[in-house]
Amino acid sequence: MNASVAIQTLPEAKNDEELIRIVDQVIDYIRSTGLNYYVGPFETAIEGDYDELMDIVKECQHIAIRAGAPSVAAYIKVTYRPEGEVLTIEKKVTKHHK
Repeated sequence: MNASVAIQTLPEAKNDEELIRIVDQVIDYIRSTGLNYYVGPFETAIEGDYDELMDIVKECQHIAIRAGAPSVAAYIKVTYRPEGEVLTIEKKVTKHHK
C-alpha cells in the first residue's frame, strides 16, 4: 500500500435527503472496490495503490452524476510514498475509537 486518499464528495442536491442518497451511492462504490476504507462524517479515507486510488477518485465523480447530481465537487487529500508504505487508517484512528 503506497498511498491513501481522503475524498469528500459534494454533489449538488435539492435537499439533504437527496444529498445523502447520492453520497451513499458513492460510498457503496468505494465499498465495492474491496479496498480498506473508513467513512467519517466529512470524508472517506481509502488505502491502496496510487494509480488505483486515482481511478477511484475519478469514478466517484461519475457515480454522483449518474445518481442524479447535476454537478459535483470534491475535496481530496492524497498521501503517496512510491518507495514504501504510508501510515494505515488503523494506525491513525483505532486508538480513538474504542
